[in-house]
Amino acid sequence: MEITIIAETNENGIHPVTAQMVAASSSLGSKPTILCPGGIGSDSAASIDGVGAVIGVEGDCFSSFDGGAWASALNSAISGGTVFTASTPNGREMAARIAAARGVPVVQDVTGVSSGITVSRPIYSGKAMEEVSVSGDCVLSIRPNAFSPSGSGGSASISTVNHSSDVSVTVMEAIAKASERLDVSDADIVISGGRGMGNIDNWAELEAVADQIGAAVGASRAVVDEWGLSHSIQVGQTGKVVTPTLYIAVGISGAIQHLAGMRSSKFIVAINKDADAPIFGVADYGIVANWEDALPALKDALSSL
Repeated sequence: MEITIIAETNENGIHPVTAQMVAASSSLGSKPTILCPGGIGSDSAASIDGVGAVIGVEGDCFSSFDGGAWASALNSAISGGTVFTASTPNGREMAARIAAARGVPVVQDVTGVSSGITVSRPIYSGKAMEEVSVSGDCVLSIRPNAFSPSGSGGSASISTVNHSSDVSVTVMEAIAKASERLDVSDADIVISGGRGMGNIDNWAELEAVADQIGAAVGASRAVVDEWGLSHSIQVGQTGKVVTPTLYIAVGISGAIQHLAGMRSSKFIVAINKDADAPIFGVADYGIVANWEDALPALKDALSSL
């Protein structure tokens, strides 16, 4: 079985979870290839026992984290098979993006792996365990400390590839755009989108309204996990708690975990096509409509102010 591991890096090199991912791959009988973003920690990765090869993926994008740019650069160095990332904010984002780019399943927060591939992971805030069987290629994010790390003593080959020309322009534009937006924790106005917006292609419509009113853009956990959005904009119990003057929820049903992160907002406006959605229970103003009808109308009204 072909397995590629995306090394988790920090300022001092590779994070210990990288050796734990190697141990997880060994349960599948594989000698994995490790990709080191920016080439950081290549020597340390090569010394992990059980590693087949190490590739340092270099490029301008690795000077600061940008999920889209990193995933694009790293994905181009993956030939196929199963991909492991760490179940960290950065790792989960890259797992979702790489899976989407490759058109394969993604399973997050894995704590057990057996041949097949069958994986286990906690669900319902750790109250239950789920077993998932995957046929074919997939992407798995591995929870730190779920596996004992592989030892040292390896001597894997090290090579380097450079993808600066592929992603550097995109990265600079993405970083510039991100720096212009407010953090959801600090913003006086937050507009958040959920699964009811359909797919990631419609996200620009939400951002357009945010630009008009000077709002920060937030998201529900569902779309962060499924669409590969940055964890930094996730609002809810496992994301950020926000207390803006105005919170606009678009296509968000209102799961209790999301409500825990935004119900203390001064004014809440909810837009949802389901009149029985729980979000209306905390909203000051509710609009029962599809986002396709509501957002253009809102943009037109704002333009006339």
